[in-house]
Amino acid sequence: MNYFCLVLITLTAWPCIAHAENSKRPNILLIAIDDMNDWVGCLNGHPNAKSPNLDQLAKRGTLFTNAHCQAPICNPSRTSIMYGIRPSTSGVYMNAPKPWTVAGMRDRATLPRHFAANGYSTYTAGKIYHGSGLPPDDFDHVGPRPGQRQKIDERLIPPTPDGAHGLWDFGGQAYAEEKFQDHVTATWAIDQISKHSADDPFLMAIGFYRPHVPFYAPTRVLNQIPLNEITLPEVKLDDRDDLPPIVDQLTIAPAAPPHRWFVEANQWKPAVQAYLACIRWTDEQVGRLLEAIDQSPHAENTIIMLYSDHGFFLGEKQRWAKQSLWERATHVPFIIDAPNMPNGQRCDQPVELLSIYPTLIDLTGVSKRDDLDGTILTPLLKDASTVWNHVALTTHGKDNHSVRTKTHRYIRYRDGSEELYDLTSDPNEWNNLAGQTKYDSLKQKMAERLPELNATEAKASGRR
Repeated sequence: MNYFCLVLITLTAWPCIAHAENSKRPNILLIAIDDMNDWVGCLNGHPNAKSPNLDQLAKRGTLFTNAHCQAPICNPSRTSIMYGIRPSTSGVYMNAPKPWTVAGMRDRATLPRHFAANGYSTYTAGKIYHGSGLPPDDFDHVGPRPGQRQKIDERLIPPTPDGAHGLWDFGGQAYAEEKFQDHVTATWAIDQISKHSADDPFLMAIGFYRPHVPFYAPTRVLNQIPLNEITLPEVKLDDRDDLPPIVDQLTIAPAAPPHRWFVEANQWKPAVQAYLACIRWTDEQVGRLLEAIDQSPHAENTIIMLYSDHGFFLGEKQRWAKQSLWERATHVPFIIDAPNMPNGQRCDQPVELLSIYPTLIDLTGVSKRDDLDGTILTPLLKDASTVWNHVALTTHGKDNHSVRTKTHRYIRYRDGSEELYDLTSDPNEWNNLAGQTKYDSLKQKMAERLPELNATEAKASGRR
């Protein structure tokens, strides 16, 4: 055989070889949930919690019981996940600007772009980035992104003394369930899963809107939770007396009604009921996705990662929403089910959502990157008891950070003021220990884990 024929055969065979390599790579299903705190069954976060499908997924993979977001607000949290860098690296600290409008980030390869460059077909629907926006050409296939409220939604609660508060509403909606945003999103995803060839890998990022406000679930689901059986969060009336003054300005949730309104208007229990109903409704949509994967040719070859972008307050510390560096805002459900990994693990080591991007690279064998901030979680997926010397960092605005270890949370603000909590004895973070000299050594050790880089606030420049 002459040299020309050998080269021709080799070149002709190369696409087949590449195709074969791609077909061995696992698919990826990312399930992002908006504003879901730890009120799910497998995390025992609330006595009225019910989430059988999340619980089943936890039994199939590894449940990270001490997982934390990188920012307690949508845009910077979702940016850190999809771009693989901390808010303190990107400078994206708040809900503006969109990261793809920032000059230094426009050319960064997002998670879907990186996997597309490595032979993956990419899909998305619902809310993956803040406001359901998308960077230009970020995914190959884009499904419905209906938004947080629909025209057919009926406003349910009366205006508060200071106004209607935009999206703040809650209760059961009685229209056809298949018209709810998250049902529409799940239906589209199920259709794509059924159509996609088993010969090529896919990355599918599906974002569910609930339990973000408005807390709208079908009336059927709301009625499963009797109002008179609702357990309200524990509140300590003098809880905030030992906090530094800067906390009051940093933990403002501008769109939320004040806690006193929920109490005085007898709306606290109905709001908690509606939030719990939204979790149950979202869990049903998760179940539909899991069933679709299990009944497809992709069942044995799909990585499933489920996470919430941050937690949510429902009266604790007499506040609502997120926008703080406390446990209720940073702690999130996070589950990874990967092929050939142990089932039913519970890992209580501190981990970050920032790890999603590098861990997916490691699990799939696609080309590595050296510009990501997150830590690979594969060692914990193989053995949840592995020695782990990492912490979870959360940032809320420039120079304000919390450090979460297995047992403690340390917070330091831009003015140097501090908070310290022992989560083993004080899970509600009621007793700020930072002022006690016997904890100086512990504070120093935790302060050493604060990010060295605190980028200036990012500004939009160019395309929107």
